Amino acid sequence: MKKTAVFLGVSVIVAGCASMATGPQAIDWNKIPATKVALFYPGQSSYQWLRSEAHAGAAKETARGDACTSCHDDPKEEQRQGAKILRGDHPLEPHAAVLKGKNGHIDMTVQAAYDDKNAYLRFQYKTNNPNHPGNDYPGYRFDGKEWKAYGGMRLNKNVLAGKTGIVYENRVNIMLDDGKVPGFAQQGCWLTCHNGERDMQKEPTKAEVEANALMQAIKKSDVRKFIPGTRTNPMDWSTGKSLEEIAKMKANGEFLELMQWRSHRSDKVGGADDGFVLEYRNFDAGKNHFSSNMDGKTKLPKFMFDPAKFGDKAFAASDYGGKKELILIQGVNAVPFDPNAGWKEGDILPQYVLSAAGATGSAADNKAISEWKDGVQTVVFIRPLGLTNADDKALKPGGVYNVGFAIHDDNMTGRGHHVSYAKTLGIGTKADITAVKLN
Repeated sequence: MKKTAVFLGVSVIVAGCASMATGPQAIDWNKIPATKVALFYPGQSSYQWLRSEAHAGAAKETARGDACTSCHDDPKEEQRQGAKILRGDHPLEPHAAVLKGKNGHIDMTVQAAYDDKNAYLRFQYKTNNPNHPGNDYPGYRFDGKEWKAYGGMRLNKNVLAGKTGIVYENRVNIMLDDGKVPGFAQQGCWLTCHNGERDMQKEPTKAEVEANALMQAIKKSDVRKFIPGTRTNPMDWSTGKSLEEIAKMKANGEFLELMQWRSHRSDKVGGADDGFVLEYRNFDAGKNHFSSNMDGKTKLPKFMFDPAKFGDKAFAASDYGGKKELILIQGVNAVPFDPNAGWKEGDILPQYVLSAAGATGSAADNKAISEWKDGVQTVVFIRPLGLTNADDKALKPGGVYNVGFAIHDDNMTGRGHHVSYAKTLGIGTKADITAVKLN
């Protein structure tokens, strides 16, 4: 069942989610305690960097498992750290010059509530761009002969080289542990951020990754987030354990929950990613709220805009950053691609097409609603309680969880996000962030 509903003043497409319509819409957030969380820009800091002598003499403490906040305990610490890394001469950010104007930290408020079915996590923060909701995303541009990728985040190699425009969506991420991943409670998301990953130090070539045994086994051509326990040498991405060993870790719950709200790829269909970090940054089983708009065989887009609803069949690069939502949604403004529709050089179509009804399985567990107004982004995650899927962490009343937050703002992704130190989330029990039971 698909229907349109209005939450926080925003129309979204939802499928089979009657409980969602009565949950967050009915919450009086003015009565829910708010916790302030500071997130800072980390640059190329990594699991390896934290354990190196470059880490201001704290390598031994970090290696033995001390918490980041055992040293970084000043309330203004995040403000100083982010500004320092972006000042222009810090080794953790070699591209500070092209990031001029980027804020070193973000102050975010977090609220949590729950009822008999769901947990609700609400986030609010000011976006770096006060005049645009940050929901643009790279597209496929027709060059007169072929459809080629166009646009990238600010640290993308082609962007830095001036070969393509700066385009990327805003995101809010939650990483969650139920105590089964050693070290996450102390060092949070840094457990998953490693040298060798995209845009990080010592990034390997595509050929080097494809020649790696583990990467071959999981069919990946780049290195993304992973937890140290999936490597025989936690300091080296290339030393992957066997698939059998990794499967045993997963069965034992030794993975991190990763939930992501995406302003382009999931927001307008009321969705949020449900994934996990183990040997790689994985999606849960099933189908996401978004899928590729490129046919791998024909090398043509699958969908184009319905001119009667969008105003044209495509858009141009000059439309990025404007007021028009350049988002392709099945059943709303998308129609099958017509190769004979008179395409001209410069026409752009989105790289992804959205579908609320198309999201299935464990990958579709999470929902989200949002509002962007006067430069302030509000996002509410809706997470079912007591999930039993093999790729989920179950939230239960009385449970306390370790959490880390990240915000991708200002046309950034990958390491270009802002990140928090580890916090605790309690479902009806005391923690840094306590979810309140709704009446």
